[in-house]
Amino acid sequence: MAKPDYTSFAFPAPPGGRPYVVINMVMSVDGKTVIEETEAGIGSAVDQRLMRELRVNADVVLAGAGTLRASGASSRLGDPALEAIRTGAGKPPSPVAAVVSRMGDLPLERIFFTARDFDAVVYLSAGCPEERAAAVVATGRPVVRLPAGAELPAMLRHMRDELGASVVLVEGGPEINAGLFAIDAVDELFLTLGPVVVGGRATLSGVGGDLAFTRETAPRLDLLHAIPNPGTGEVYLRYRVRR
Repeated sequence: MAKPDYTSFAFPAPPGGRPYVVINMVMSVDGKTVIEETEAGIGSAVDQRLMRELRVNADVVLAGAGTLRASGASSRLGDPALEAIRTGAGKPPSPVAAVVSRMGDLPLERIFFTARDFDAVVYLSAGCPEERAAAVVATGRPVVRLPAGAELPAMLRHMRDELGASVVLVEGGPEINAGLFAIDAVDELFLTLGPVVVGGRATLSGVGGDLAFTRETAPRLDLLHAIPNPGTGEVYLRYRVRR
């Protein structure tokens, strides 16, 4: 099978206190997630399609501020047939889009802020300067202020309690992935392995940040599927975090 179907997953029930959290990323064979500062060029059109299919299952699609600045972000599905799957299940055509930022340095001209065909929410740390927060508010997108030092747990609680989210899909980048792993708030990882070598000491990997796990603390994953695509050279991987 060259391409799996990502539209109809039955994810387990959310853990207590937060939604079920799924990370999706594309990565080169040498572990890099960007080439020339974006993910474009690592994954194929098939990978892009799978990303949109995976959104069908989500209540919220989350990106970090760096991903929004580099590549843009939205929760659009880009296909009426995918939207019909959601509306047929009593859901809105697109999930809620979300971005989280400590300092509010966000590109307010992006469709995340200007489009109105999908709902969106902006999570800002309590340490974000007031003038930046006010500029975000002026775009019309709802802003939620999060306690400094505990942004991600508070954000997940808000998604569960205020947005009614059961499944949150995280689409980058490395800093937010690292933060979620650090608080043991990742449940599954979907990874497209692209047939390209990027190189570079400073090139981003899939999980960044300052925290480095040890042999004893490193999260362990169970492989749920590994599907090769000879046409693109990609392998589509799905892991569940072992607990």
